[in-house]
Amino acid sequence: MKLVRSRLVFLLGLIVLLAACADDSRSPQDPANAAADGIELLDGSTLPLADFEGRWVFVNYWAEWCAPCREEIPELNALQEEAGDRVLVLGVNFDQLPVEVMGPQAEKLGIRFAVAAEDPRDLLGITLPEVLPSTYVFDPQGNQAGVLLGPQDLDQLRAVMQEG
Repeated sequence: MKLVRSRLVFLLGLIVLLAACADDSRSPQDPANAAADGIELLDGSTLPLADFEGRWVFVNYWAEWCAPCREEIPELNALQEEAGDRVLVLGVNFDQLPVEVMGPQAEKLGIRFAVAAEDPRDLLGITLPEVLPSTYVFDPQGNQAGVLLGPQDLDQLRAVMQEG
């Protein structure tokens, strides 16, 4: 009888523990919920997804070892500076390096646009590119307007917005 009682107590305790772990309500501070609210940036801030609304969004995959990426970065800087609030350029490190490694690389490359701390491709519904640089373009309504492969210059980037 003692053995049955201790097993029953153990099972009840296990059920209570499982029920507590299965609670899927998450607080806004929960990191698992952060992706639903925005994209964590290299500088530690969060880019709210609401900031994408009504703007052209250029999600650029880059790597330090990619010579064409280094060629394109000044063009993306110029686009972000020229277009202001009409455009959002978001850099994504292809190699998904730790922030402490990626930060100095982004600085060395002269990146002045926002850089994601982690790849947001699942959140944005895009796939990992096979070619670098690759830039996913979203129109102001949030629709994917295309993927630019290889280095783009400022005129090519402007043209995408005029065509859309």
